[in-house]
Amino acid sequence: MNPPALPPSTCDVLVVGAGPAGSACAQWLAREGRQVLLVDQHDFPRDKVCGDGLIPDAHHALQRLGVYGEVMAQAQPAAHVGCVGPRGGRVDVAGRLAVLPRRQLDDILKRAAERAGARFCAPWRFEAPLLDGEGDAARVVGARLKSPALGLIEVRARWVVLATGAVPKALLAAGLCERRTPSGIALRGYVHLPGMVRRVRALDVVWHKQLRKGYGWIFPCPGDVYNIGVGLAHSHGKQVDGRATMEDVNLREMLAAFARIYAPAGELMADGRVLGEFKGAPLRCSLEGARYSRPGLLVTGEAAGSTYAFTGEGIGKAMETGILAAEALLADSAAEAETRARYESGLLALKPRFDLYERANKVNEHPWLADLLIWRANRSPRIMRRMEGVLEETGNPGNLVSLRGLTRLFLPIR
Repeated sequence: MNPPALPPSTCDVLVVGAGPAGSACAQWLAREGRQVLLVDQHDFPRDKVCGDGLIPDAHHALQRLGVYGEVMAQAQPAAHVGCVGPRGGRVDVAGRLAVLPRRQLDDILKRAAERAGARFCAPWRFEAPLLDGEGDAARVVGARLKSPALGLIEVRARWVVLATGAVPKALLAAGLCERRTPSGIALRGYVHLPGMVRRVRALDVVWHKQLRKGYGWIFPCPGDVYNIGVGLAHSHGKQVDGRATMEDVNLREMLAAFARIYAPAGELMADGRVLGEFKGAPLRCSLEGARYSRPGLLVTGEAAGSTYAFTGEGIGKAMETGILAAEALLADSAAEAETRARYESGLLALKPRFDLYERANKVNEHPWLADLLIWRANRSPRIMRRMEGVLEETGNPGNLVSLRGLTRLFLPIR
């Protein structure tokens, strides 16, 4: 194997992390002529633990980035999210949907950033910021990066963008981590089973009391492959001695429970061929857990908490926050404080929607609510339209499970 390319010693913007947020940010900046260095701790293409579902906000972001056609040429399209309740009731909610494993999706986004003019180097891991000054007021003027083959180097930049995902190590090194523990956790794997397409065509999401405060999913990928997994929201909600600790849960036991209670999951696990291994990952949700910026540095993507709490979806919002970071850096302002304020105000404008998804977490905590919503949606075009609006982000997910929303479920059907 050849040693990694040595990054340049200076650039306009150093983007750390080449997932959806980092690559979107790098592309947006590079196509406006900025000298961008995009680094990642892994060689590409690489695997990434995710449900791989592309819901409407991801479709919109991919269109803005000019890669929608390339993604959809490789993705498995779907027309519905299948919501399945504890009693077996089901409702199919229509929407613009697709599934593409992150190994392929992230590589498409990274290559698009390179085509725009960004330089990509890997494997290089963020070790620490380079600082000009002392304390919190010190300005970030670059970063120390480490390669397994070449050791430590320093790269100086006018701005650094951290798009390092849910693991808080980089946030801690940059002095921006406000919560070490994740918001949730998930476990997923890929299973190949020809003929299953007759049974699973939608993005199936299943709620059941045996899945604790979480859910299970089966998403169809190209080539008779299925992304199957379980997720737990608010996985670290317990407080012990004033510190958040993980709930007493075993994700592999949750997966086994999913296979018992949902026949397609059981069929996949019994008759399918597992590709690779099942992998777990943390989630950072609701734009919480980290400061968004400090002088010379912006935090974006899941490092800033860009994943929705209720659904665990984060690809679209990661790209959206990456574009917001780039737009703030491209704005005609010489004042650093204005750049940071512009970016943070953009994130805060999104925050109310994330808060609504936190409210919708009641479905995860009380699975019987899923039964009620599914039963009513199958009898009411009004409720079905509201659920489709949630998927398209034209509706309020929290209203469906608010006291007023639940009361309206019992109004005459229309």
